[in-house]
Amino acid sequence: MTHTPAARLAPEVGHASFHILPRPLSTRYRSPFEPDQVPSSTPYLLLVALLAIAVLVVLVTGRKWNPFIALLAASIVVGSCVQMGPVGALTSFQQGLGDTLGGIAAIIALGAMFGKLLSESGGAQVLARRGIEYFGPQRAVLCISLLATVIGVVTWFAVGLLLLLPVMLTIARESRRPVMLLAIPMLAFLSTMHGLTPPHPGPVVAINALEAEVGLTLLLALAVGIPTAIVAGPLFARCIVPRLPETTGNSIIAPAVGRDAAPGFGSTLFVVALPVALLLLSTFTGLILAPGSRASSTLLFLGHPVVALSVAVLLAAAVFARASGFSRAEVLSFSEQSVAAIGMVLLVVGGGGGFARVLRDAGIAGAMGDMATMMSLPPLVYGWLVAAFIRVATGSATVGITAASGLLAPIVATDPAISRELLVLAMGFGSLFLSHLNDGGFWIVKEILGLSVKETFKTWTALESIIGIVGLGFTLALDLVV
Repeated sequence: MTHTPAARLAPEVGHASFHILPRPLSTRYRSPFEPDQVPSSTPYLLLVALLAIAVLVVLVTGRKWNPFIALLAASIVVGSCVQMGPVGALTSFQQGLGDTLGGIAAIIALGAMFGKLLSESGGAQVLARRGIEYFGPQRAVLCISLLATVIGVVTWFAVGLLLLLPVMLTIARESRRPVMLLAIPMLAFLSTMHGLTPPHPGPVVAINALEAEVGLTLLLALAVGIPTAIVAGPLFARCIVPRLPETTGNSIIAPAVGRDAAPGFGSTLFVVALPVALLLLSTFTGLILAPGSRASSTLLFLGHPVVALSVAVLLAAAVFARASGFSRAEVLSFSEQSVAAIGMVLLVVGGGGGFARVLRDAGIAGAMGDMATMMSLPPLVYGWLVAAFIRVATGSATVGITAASGLLAPIVATDPAISRELLVLAMGFGSLFLSHLNDGGFWIVKEILGLSVKETFKTWTALESIIGIVGLGFTLALDLVV
């Protein structure tokens, strides 16, 4: 498809919206400037955006503030520098938070429940053991890569890492392979799936903000994500592992399941594949059935993310509870624990949406669109740059893609030629770029694999950067043929 300049914005979104008549002092918001003195040029608004990001970096990394509070503070800084004022910024922040969570809270919660049931039942270990038996020691890298792909689609990165680490260490020991030769592919596939595929928070927010199709996004994410992870995983590992000292990983990590009973391989594979199949269902329904027919409506209903994940959770609860001997009270406890564990994640995701709304209402989205026009950047490249910039500054992939999707939504709304699904992937890859000291994932990987800071930079930071750059390349290549 032909790339369209990334900033065909409606006038009300751009900086011209700030040329308004001043209201009486008693009714208008106060800012550090008088209304007729507030600069509204593109350079000034971009400077405000940089100031807000700097505040985020200082508060999150330097002062160790809670990310949600830091996002709120940065939003107030933005409002104080433009005519909307701090009170207007709070109003926009609340609206953005509500809009964001209204579209994705149920999906994230259901995904967390599903992952918890898979973990506690031993289903993840069942898949891992069968993979070892089938592929054998000689195909250890292929085995761990496939396992990380499957587990990465249905569970969060940290959960998948903890589930697969004992399996990976076992495979490394039995195949007599260096631990990092398997660890790097495992990290690459887990991270890629987490950054690109629903029901993970970042992609879900972007899909909702850009009104992309869930099933098609998932299909394209697998099409570009798997080749990207191969480059950043197995291929990169061959180059870097000979330069690394041997590590045995963190020995305190043990398998998450201590039960003797576990579900069978066939039933586990069916339960894991069901939500993916249902999500893809809505994509193909429109291609094979007439719109508006009863069959089409039924399949579209089953393929809705909330319905697909609800069905998967109910089936997982029934199958895994029976196989593992869980009582109803235990299943209920697992669901409650999983939702409680993601409470702060939901709050940060909502805060990212609120921050993005403030930037849009302040006219910064229009200013960034103007900058994209001047730079003549394709929308996919621009989306990648915005997500990567916020990711590097804040250390959060979720905040990166959440804020970027909010800023790019007005641009997409004015240009139907832009592929929403590919833009989600471009921003997803940008949100994975250059993980470093302000990213919690950096420290998780360091501690779990027993690496030094320098070694974590050489492995984890490098592979995340490879994912970001190579993934953008594959996405642009796919854009040429879609």
